[in-house]
Amino acid sequence: MELAENEFRRTLTLPAPLDHSSEMSLSESGFEPGGKRNFLQLTDKDGEQPQIASDESGTADSSGLDDSSQERFIGPLLRDGTPGCSGDYSSPSYSYSSILSKSETGYVGLVNQAMTCYLNSLLQTLFMTPEFRNALYNWEFEEQEEDPVTSIPYQLQRLFVLLQTSKKRAIETTDVTRSFGWDSSEAWQQHDVQELCRVMFDALEQKWKQTEQADLINQLYQGKLKDYVRCLECGYESWRIDTYLDIPLVIRPFGASQAYGSVEEALQAFIQPETLDGPNQYFCERCKKKCDARKGLRFLHFPYLLTLQLKRFDFDYTTMHRIKLNDRMTFPEELDMSPFIDVEDEKSPQTESCTDSGAENEGSCHSDQMSNDFSTDDCVDEGICLDSTSSTERVLKPKSLLTFELFSVMVHSGSAAGGHYYACIKSFSDGQWYSFNDQHVSKITQDDIRKTYGGSSGSRGYYSGAFASSTNAYMLIYRLKDPSRNAKFLAVEDFPDHIKRLVQKEKESEEQEKRQREIERNTCKIKLFCMHPVKMMMESKLEVHKDKTLREATEMAYKMMELEGVVPLDCCRLVKYDEFHEYLERSYEGEEDTPMGLLLGGVKSSYMFDLLLETRRPDQVFQPYKPGEVMVKVHVVNLKSETIASPVSVRAYLNQTITEFKQLIAQATGLSAETMRVVLERCYNDLRLLYVPNKTLKAEGFFRSNKVFVESSELTDHQVPFTDSLLWKLLDRHGNTIRLLVLLPEQSPGTLANRTLFQKVGSDSDVLSEGAKGNRKSVEAILEESTEKLKNLSLQQQQGSSTSDSQKSSDASDFEHIESPTQEADSNSSLCVAADNRELENRIRATSAGSGGASSDPENHFACEERSDSEVNNDRSTSSVDSDILSSSHSSDTLCNADSGPIQLANGLDSHSITSSRRSKAHEGKKETWDTAEEDSGTDSEYDDNGKSKAEAQYLYFRAEPCSQDDASWNSQKCLVVHVDKRITLAAFKLNLEPYVGVTSTQFKVFRVYANNQEFESVRLNETLSSFSDDNKITIRLGRALKKGEYRVKVYQLLVNEPEPCKFLVDTVFAKGMTVRQSKEELLPQLKEQCKLDLSIDRVRLRKKTWKNPGTVFLDYHVYEEDISISSNWEVFLEVLDEPEKMKSMSQLAVLTRRWSPSTMKLGPFQEVILESSSVEELKEKLSEISGIPLENLEFAKGRGTFPCDISVLEIHQDLDWNPKVSTLNVWPLYICDDGAVVFYRDSTEEPLELSEDERNELMKKESSRLLKTGHRVSYSPRKEKALKIYLDGGPAKDPGQD
Repeated sequence: MELAENEFRRTLTLPAPLDHSSEMSLSESGFEPGGKRNFLQLTDKDGEQPQIASDESGTADSSGLDDSSQERFIGPLLRDGTPGCSGDYSSPSYSYSSILSKSETGYVGLVNQAMTCYLNSLLQTLFMTPEFRNALYNWEFEEQEEDPVTSIPYQLQRLFVLLQTSKKRAIETTDVTRSFGWDSSEAWQQHDVQELCRVMFDALEQKWKQTEQADLINQLYQGKLKDYVRCLECGYESWRIDTYLDIPLVIRPFGASQAYGSVEEALQAFIQPETLDGPNQYFCERCKKKCDARKGLRFLHFPYLLTLQLKRFDFDYTTMHRIKLNDRMTFPEELDMSPFIDVEDEKSPQTESCTDSGAENEGSCHSDQMSNDFSTDDCVDEGICLDSTSSTERVLKPKSLLTFELFSVMVHSGSAAGGHYYACIKSFSDGQWYSFNDQHVSKITQDDIRKTYGGSSGSRGYYSGAFASSTNAYMLIYRLKDPSRNAKFLAVEDFPDHIKRLVQKEKESEEQEKRQREIERNTCKIKLFCMHPVKMMMESKLEVHKDKTLREATEMAYKMMELEGVVPLDCCRLVKYDEFHEYLERSYEGEEDTPMGLLLGGVKSSYMFDLLLETRRPDQVFQPYKPGEVMVKVHVVNLKSETIASPVSVRAYLNQTITEFKQLIAQATGLSAETMRVVLERCYNDLRLLYVPNKTLKAEGFFRSNKVFVESSELTDHQVPFTDSLLWKLLDRHGNTIRLLVLLPEQSPGTLANRTLFQKVGSDSDVLSEGAKGNRKSVEAILEESTEKLKNLSLQQQQGSSTSDSQKSSDASDFEHIESPTQEADSNSSLCVAADNRELENRIRATSAGSGGASSDPENHFACEERSDSEVNNDRSTSSVDSDILSSSHSSDTLCNADSGPIQLANGLDSHSITSSRRSKAHEGKKETWDTAEEDSGTDSEYDDNGKSKAEAQYLYFRAEPCSQDDASWNSQKCLVVHVDKRITLAAFKLNLEPYVGVTSTQFKVFRVYANNQEFESVRLNETLSSFSDDNKITIRLGRALKKGEYRVKVYQLLVNEPEPCKFLVDTVFAKGMTVRQSKEELLPQLKEQCKLDLSIDRVRLRKKTWKNPGTVFLDYHVYEEDISISSNWEVFLEVLDEPEKMKSMSQLAVLTRRWSPSTMKLGPFQEVILESSSVEELKEKLSEISGIPLENLEFAKGRGTFPCDISVLEIHQDLDWNPKVSTLNVWPLYICDDGAVVFYRDSTEEPLELSEDERNELMKKESSRLLKTGHRVSYSPRKEKALKIYLDGGPAKDPGQD
């Protein structure tokens, strides 16, 4: 393969053509000897490729137009996009352009937009009809009178020109459908091709009014027939003349077990008269009485183009579904229609009385069989042909002139639910049959046509079509064999001038598109990144021709990234880059003049790498990047200041050892390699200490791009296990810190001076800050208030303490120092971190061992204003919805680090307030869970089997600062930026927010803001913030937070007889163990205050709400969580009763009933019926009692869908399952097992109201409008087809009442 490609490229490099007059030998001319292949490219003297002359005579191009020619060259085919390929080489068998070029048949296909195969079939048939195509070409579009976009004839004209002259394999039909007024959704609607034919012809007639083509459709497609009734006693005949555009032929007569076998048989049945006798007798005007008569149809005139529709789609009244009849029906290639024409009637149509003649020529022919939407009311020339030939002349023509030639078969493959259309069309130029299947055009034979008969060659019984092929003919189009009228396609030289201009215009447009496509095929499109000195990381797409050099591409990227005036051009270069791994793969030194096509490996649809525009300062030198290197971002960690520096990039090799790698880092950072600790972050928060000296980087898991943390201090931290070291804790905290935007409440409850700030102070009061300089006033005020209050608390505690030392230690450990987020503390005031850790752990152990029980709760030690310890403890014991939260014996959630020095993290965060969760670390090797800290400790021991404390501290970071003007869209005065460890619990997070909200954590709620500003309350206090990510938004709202066992409930009023039966009232709180009556007692005052509803407790009920459906009635003695399951954000219905509650027991059943009155076509209001059992007999007795309908005449049916089970009054009488044959309600098909079911009932003796057609249509519109407003479906029938419409004004009218 490589040899072939090399020979291929060598051939392309031959610059000069061979001189045909030269006497040089082939070897002297450069031909390769020794059996090697040599390739030639044939061009004319201008360098153009020779074209194969068309062997089609009058097919697609009609007259030798070069649209059907195929470009070809001798030798292997060039694949487009190959470096060095400058021409557009094409071949019928292979290459990119051959896919786009016309098929070998010389015809052009049509692209299927989605489900427009039915449209493509009809368009190709019309295109292959010479008379229609020529007439369309003779019509001239007047641009000053109409918009070309909405002109249907003009767009059809353009389409036909492209079908005839384009070199493409297939063209789009979007311009045609746009002229129909269709949008993109119409492409997904499949319609009937016969329906489209009639609708399109109607639209063309409307557009062609007042033009030469005004009567074109009638001249080509319209025939005439007589609809008659003849008295069998006196011979009197009443008749009228109707017109038709197509003849619908029944496949299988209604009720018959056998289908018609041929088109001739179906035509004979079409004109077969029926006898009117018995009760169907006809009233004869001559006899003046009812007589037996014969009713039927007679053909008077056949159109020039005869269209036969085979009615394969039917309705099965057994299954009540549409079906497709796949029975076999043959059709001849030449059809003799003379047996079916009424010659006598056409000779002398006035021989018998015509009572219904021209006056009623409405086109209303046989009601079951004819399609006649296009007959006109103003046609008075009944029985007279619309062409120049008179009726008498036509009758006298020989029988052979009624022979029709088949030239189009439109085939449907599929079922009644959907399928695919394609057309088999015979060319009148060469007599060859072709298959036009969307964009594919191919030759076919007569055998292929016979395969479209359908069915099988065996029995024609009732079930013969059930197992037959679903691919069969649906529409047949014949042309009259008349040499005097049969036209040929217009030759190019005979095109009208306006068509010649249109051909030239479309040719230029296609050439322009071809040139653009050629440019696209030779353009490399690749992602481009740039670390802009001002705008940071920028991303774009570089589109560069494959022949452009690297230097030119760099200049293009330089301008795209807007670096002019920021960085000199010579300080920029393009390098190969992997954005996913942030890996600089290689640089291109010395390749500035290399074409981009070679550097990027050719033109591709996508690349496995990107490009980075790298910049440098003028005093710097670019570092070469070699393939095979790995990039390492090195972060230097300072344990003393607890800072993590910005990364330094280092390039290494995978076969380097850890020792060699440390030396490389030492050179880049200046650290000591002897005491250096290197930590690799293999994936997110997966830290691995590299301690084996001779192990290679590849063995340690290094890849293209890596991140390491290095530390080289003299501290003893490296002597402890890595997971217990301060380095690990610092890196762990760094990897878990997220940035949140917190919106504070609109109005705070009182001034800062009156707020109770629950702060915790350390045992050393000298670590308190004297003030925060440079802070915002709001934060400064909080901190000043906090500092003063905490000093007073500390002083009171020192003076009045009488507890033991252990208790003092416990008290001290439960206070937290909360400092200013931006405070610059003196580094000398920092204490030893390691010592603080040990001291803090001792305090935790003392707290756990000495305090015990409820006293370990940190809130018990708050200085609370007007709150007892028990109240505080009760509030602290708030809960999530589905699981218990921290118990009163649980250890502290917010233990403070005594160090107040700033910790500069890599993301620029300063650590001033570090809280620690009581997440106990499991045994070595045991997987740690997220919710360890939140589980109730209960009576479990605080120590594990090894005697190690479960309360080992893990520090959780929290820092808050005011929003800057650059942060989000929220008001920066009411917004905080919070940097927090996402492993903190919601409870601890709320405690940290207390100073900024101004109330205790039990008095405000936390709402998470999602997309589109949707807010959902976070209530699970024991869950961590692990589901949050950077820049998530949180809204704080004032209001009592839930306590343990409490649930937030939304209360809606149930209004069964209102248009909107579900109305929101209030948000309230229900508690576990509360009875329904107690919840009503708490709810009623709230309703009176907020909703102005003054209700009696005995006249309201609560009931289950499932979406909009009312369910189980809750009785007063029911207990939440015991009798009634309750969950988070629960919803409940409140229903106001007209009388005291009748529901006393769970064995009763409350049913909502509604009376249907067929005689008035109206539904009555809802009435509730209380049943003592699930007996159908009891239900009917209750309904008879409230309605007065006798029991034997009462019928009922269960409603469908969601409450209020709306249904159209036009459908309720027959669509519901009335009077089911069951004895109990809890069995199929009723399944009424719970309160709230809807039951309709009626009087079986009441006759339905008889409606006229206009009244029914008016009522249907009203019902449709009513049901759409309530959001209920108008019908439960299967999906309705969208009506096929062509809009002559360019778009659909906005009719809100339209179906």
